[in-house]
Amino acid sequence: MENILEMVHIRINGTDLSVPKGTTIHEAAKLVNADIPTLCHLNLEGFGMVNRTASCRVCMVEVVGRQALSPSCSEMVTEGIEIITDSLKAVSARRLNLELLLSNHPMECLTCRKNLQCDLQALAKRLGIYDIQFVGEKMSRPLDKSSAALVKNPDKCIMCRRCETMCNEVQTCGILSANSRGFDAFVGPAFNLDMADTSCTFCGQCVAVCPTGALSEINNMHKVWAALLKHEKHVVVQVAPAVRVAIGEMFDMEPGSITTGQLATAFRRMGFNGVFDTDWAADLTIIEEASELIHRIEHGGKLPILTSCCPAWVRFFEYQFPDLLDIPSTCKSPQIMMGTMIKTYYAEKMNIAPEDILVVSVMPCIAKKAEVQREELRIGEMKDVDWVITTRELGYMLKEAGIDFRTLPEGEFDQILGESTGASIIFGSTGGVIEAAVRTAYEWITHEELTDVNFRQLRGLEGIRSAEVPLKDMTLKIGIAHGLGNARKMLEGIQRGELDFHAIEIMACPGGCIGGGGQPYHHGDFSIIRKRQEAIYREDAGKPKRKSHENEMVMKLYREYLGDPYGEKAHELLHTTYTAKEMI
Repeated sequence: MENILEMVHIRINGTDLSVPKGTTIHEAAKLVNADIPTLCHLNLEGFGMVNRTASCRVCMVEVVGRQALSPSCSEMVTEGIEIITDSLKAVSARRLNLELLLSNHPMECLTCRKNLQCDLQALAKRLGIYDIQFVGEKMSRPLDKSSAALVKNPDKCIMCRRCETMCNEVQTCGILSANSRGFDAFVGPAFNLDMADTSCTFCGQCVAVCPTGALSEINNMHKVWAALLKHEKHVVVQVAPAVRVAIGEMFDMEPGSITTGQLATAFRRMGFNGVFDTDWAADLTIIEEASELIHRIEHGGKLPILTSCCPAWVRFFEYQFPDLLDIPSTCKSPQIMMGTMIKTYYAEKMNIAPEDILVVSVMPCIAKKAEVQREELRIGEMKDVDWVITTRELGYMLKEAGIDFRTLPEGEFDQILGESTGASIIFGSTGGVIEAAVRTAYEWITHEELTDVNFRQLRGLEGIRSAEVPLKDMTLKIGIAHGLGNARKMLEGIQRGELDFHAIEIMACPGGCIGGGGQPYHHGDFSIIRKRQEAIYREDAGKPKRKSHENEMVMKLYREYLGDPYGEKAHELLHTTYTAKEMI
């Protein structure tokens, strides 16, 4: 029997309409083109997140018959309600509430990381606020730069609670909550701990939804510029798959624009000595990960195997599921594999001392900044990767250099570590890592050519997915989750013995790396994530080679340097260990 929506009849700005019961005033107002400003409100439908704290009070509207105004983002319509969105009383209240917020806000717009990307700044302009009539004491709390991934500035917190909702309800990490009361209130870790002393995964989703500069990534741009000026150093760069379908947004290009060739040209203009594609290392990762999966299947190893490319996800299971540390793949992430190969294989090929090479990564994720600081990801005293910048930071650097990214000609990556297949490109989207692994595992297990490489049952944007792939005399059972809250559900199902998989892919960010915490801000528009995902698969489809084991430069690496996949030297250089960490 079909579900029949219960409708309510309402009036907005003199227009009668019917809307489903449970609709907010703010949602209903859109139907009559009434534009009500919001600040704390955020509806990320594709992420499964709605923030309706109604704390900022800039969305106030007048309800006929009531003396008090109502917050439109949180109040549901009722039968017969009459609403006026543009009354002088409502407009004046919005301006007053915004002025009160601004009166306690640092006026550092010119040097703020969110300058021109700040919702508070944009709303102040929209409401025509150029003078603050309230003068007095302002909050003053210390800046937290304790972690290698993000900066927390409590003085810029407006108590919108977006980050809290994301951290607790979507990612289920439980790091952020309201502290203190009244004038001194701010959002941060319990007991006002430094972020580095918490169980934060540094996924960066709190940064992605913060409307101000209260949360931002650690700035590594000046360190990269300084490295490029050190002519005695050989400075190389690598760029992740998800960056190429998002960086164009920093230059007003359509979301999902593919800019692979422009990136190669831009890096050379910036002065890098070597320009590499992390896709090459993604193909290398698949060779190792598929080999590890096959080894576990054939030798009765621990299953399911969990992919380990996402550093936020790695920190999540180290803290939250330490009893499952024997399940994840021991493979390093593509970023780290690339760094390792640059400072070993590439260094030998180019006759350059490894200590004279500086590796810069451009990643869609702020967790990658923390990943390169892990002690187990070093070659002796050297870090595998020296500095990480996000997609956003690269955009700022290109603008600083005056490079017209939109009109750049397409260039090529250095082929020694630059050739890639379509399998590596789909790493940027949820389901892509496991699909790439299946393309290789299928041919290695069946010894048959895979004619159709599109495993569409592994694609999509549902938070938790499962699929079965026939492989000769067995069926490979696969689980996929993106977003740490969904990862928790899947892992708890494994702990209870309710879920049975051979392999699982987990990505910390909704949508995978395309929705990473270091990508251009989507401001709640989930269609942008979809367009980035579509672009990932378009580029995959356009590649002449779409299986990682067809990457000739990767297979040459094994012949010349590593030996057998999943062999002794490969283990030494391309695999790592994990450590159980105490929840804080």
